[in-house]
Amino acid sequence: MTNLTRHITLPALAPLLFAVLAATPVEVLGCRNRGLLALVVAFASVFGALYAAIRSAQCSRRHDPRNLWWLATSLILMVPPVALLILA
Repeated sequence: MTNLTRHITLPALAPLLFAVLAATPVEVLGCRNRGLLALVVAFASVFGALYAAIRSAQCSRRHDPRNLWWLATSLILMVPPVALLILA
């Protein structure tokens, strides 16, 4: 798996899933279920972003150039929680 796939494409699925959930009509899933699913996606994204930030810091201490990939992953994964705060 390439770095682009691992650090950009796969983490970009979380904001995409959040956007799909937010755009889903209430009649499809119901208000509570749609909100809970969006909350689960946002919390999972926060935990993934924290993991990526920790990995970025570890790579930075070792002067590993992959720290920028992990930093990009962390920034992408922070989109759903920020969107949740904006939409709330």
